Amino acid sequence: MARTARAPWKRSNPRKRAGKASKHLSPAQKSAAKARARRAGRRYPNLVDNMRVAAKKKSSKKRSSKSKASKAESKTSAKKSRKRSAKKTAKSSRKRSAVAREKDSRGGLTAAGRKAFARKQGAHLRPGVTKKESEMTPQEMRRKGSWAVRFFGRAKLPPLVDAKGQPTRHALSAHAWGEPVPKTVAAARRIAAKGERLLAHYRRAKARG
Repeated sequence: MARTARAPWKRSNPRKRAGKASKHLSPAQKSAAKARARRAGRRYPNLVDNMRVAAKKKSSKKRSSKSKASKAESKTSAKKSRKRSAKKTAKSSRKRSAVAREKDSRGGLTAAGRKAFARKQGAHLRPGVTKKESEMTPQEMRRKGSWAVRFFGRAKLPPLVDAKGQPTRHALSAHAWGEPVPKTVAAARRIAAKGERLLAHYRRAKARG
């Protein structure tokens, strides 16, 4: 049979058995014990009332410590989240900065941009030909003619201006090749026609040579 627990008033003080000093209730705890006794119809609090009040203090301490631990964990988590967000923002900012250095704001790529393409794709890009037609070599005529036809001779052109009426990167590429930046389809087609003429000059030069 299971051993029946004795009533608390029949047991000796456990703190006394352990050689520890007894703890006394605080004034607030005494008031709470008296209120508990009155609710039960007793004039004075008994041992059980005092034990209940003392137990409440312990449980409230545990809840308080758990709450503090939870708050500390929440703060740590928030701090880590802010750090991750800051790192992500810094990384994104560096990436945008690198892209900005690689693109010429007036159109085309910068020297750094061409080097980046060489590293990533193995492409050996060269600056656009901006010379006058009379000063071009046959190879330069071929390069510029090929670019002009590919960019502005296609059946369906990409947008040449954005929603604010500013030239798109596609249109700005004309500046890198020494041509006026087109804002209309007619202007883009004129560059394509010039490209066709350059390719025809190149083919004639190649046939002679």
